[in-house]
Amino acid sequence: MKKAFLFSCFLILCLPLMAQHSTASYDVLRLPVSSHVSALGGDNITLIEDNPAIGWTNPALLSSVSDNSLGLDFMTYGHKTQFMGAQFVKGFGNRHTAAIGVQMMNYGSMEETDELGNVVGTVHAKDIVVGLGYSYVLSERFVGGASLKMTSQSYGGYNSFALGVDVGLNYYDEDKDFSASLTFRNAGAQVKSFYDGEMLHLPFMLQLGVSKGFAHLPIRFHVLATDLTRWKTSDYYHPSDVQKIKAGQMILNHLILGLDIMPTKNFYLSVGYNFRRGYELKSADASKFAGLTCGAGISVKKFKIGLSYARYHVSTNGFHVNLAYSFSK
Repeated sequence: MKKAFLFSCFLILCLPLMAQHSTASYDVLRLPVSSHVSALGGDNITLIEDNPAIGWTNPALLSSVSDNSLGLDFMTYGHKTQFMGAQFVKGFGNRHTAAIGVQMMNYGSMEETDELGNVVGTVHAKDIVVGLGYSYVLSERFVGGASLKMTSQSYGGYNSFALGVDVGLNYYDEDKDFSASLTFRNAGAQVKSFYDGEMLHLPFMLQLGVSKGFAHLPIRFHVLATDLTRWKTSDYYHPSDVQKIKAGQMILNHLILGLDIMPTKNFYLSVGYNFRRGYELKSADASKFAGLTCGAGISVKKFKIGLSYARYHVSTNGFHVNLAYSFSK
C-alpha cells in the first residue's frame, strides 16, 4: 500500500506539467510504435501483449513482456516520410522490468535555395526519440510504470531538444481478461528551442482505457478516452467557417474504439476507429476510410510479426510493421 501511495503521488505531480495542444509541438510522441496499437485506432494503453513496443504508450505494460525481448518497427507516414525504431526489454526478478528504445522520424531531404531561387544545397529533416522505461509490480493485479523520453528535432541548420515523462498504472485480472489503465503522457518541457525565447510545449495527454475479453468468445473490446484535459473547440480541426464543434461530436472526439478477433492464441485480427481522426479527415474532404484502422498479427514460438493499416493524412495511407523476438530461455 505504501508503494501504491507513493506512485499515486508521482502521478499527481505530473498535473502541473499539462500543456495546451494548440501550442504543442513534438507530435512524433503521439505516433504509435506498436502495429497492434495502430490497428486498434492508433492509441491503446490497456493491451496486455508480449511485445516490447507495447510499453511505448504505457510503461506499466512492460511487465507483460518477456525477458531479453527485442522489437523492431517500421511505418510509412506521408510522402517520403518513414518512422522506424527498436526497443529492448530486460526483466530483473519477478517485479522489475526495464526497457530502452529509440525511434526516428525521417522526413527525407529537399533542395535548399536562396532568396533568388538558386539551389545552394540540400536540407535534411528528422526527429529522434530515445526512451528509458521501467515498470514495477505493485500487487497481484496492479502494475505501475514510468518512462523518460528525450526528443531531438533537426530541420536543416535548426535544432531543438525536449524531455518528457510518461507515467502509467495498470490493473489486470487475467481470469476475467479485464484490463484498465490510467496514463499521463508527454509531461515535460522543451530544453533547447529552435529560436531564442520561443519555447514550445509537448503534447501532454491524460488517458483512461479499458479492455475486456470473453471466456467463450474469441474477441476482446478496447475503449480509450484520450485528451481528457482538452475540451475547447480551438483544440480541434474544424472547417474554414469556424463553426463550433457540437457537444456530442466533442465527446466522440475523445474516444477510440478497438476490437480484437482471436481465432487462436497465436493469431489476431484487429479493427479500430478513431473518432477525432475520422472527423478531421471528413472535414478535409477525405471521408474514404476516415478514422478506420485494421491489422493482423501472428506468433510462432519466440517470434512475432504484426501488420496494420491506418490513414493519418488526407493524401496518404500508413502501413506499419512490427517484429519481435525473445532471447529468453
